[in-house]
Amino acid sequence: MAKAIETGMAGLADRGIDAESCLVGIDEDDDVPTRISEALRSRRWDCVVVGGGIRNSEELVELFESVVNLVRRHAPQAEIAFNSSPENLFEAVARRLQLG
Repeated sequence: MAKAIETGMAGLADRGIDAESCLVGIDEDDDVPTRISEALRSRRWDCVVVGGGIRNSEELVELFESVVNLVRRHAPQAEIAFNSSPENLFEAVARRLQLG
């Protein structure tokens, strides 16, 4: 999965899109809300993608809900996009930002 995310991020860079990833939940000591909040406050975001790893898991529905609300709170100007796989990351961003 990490390789696929890396490939998706490279696809954004290849198209001139300045993007950063904020992978959470990998480390059991990870304070997910704090990490996400800090990332969202670190700069102005045009679009935030919430990936399927969080979105598609029944066990993570509360985390998904929390992530969406953190985006609304800390990056209210940002479009929120959802991709179905790391390979279509650009398509999700392009759809929300109406890129040609």
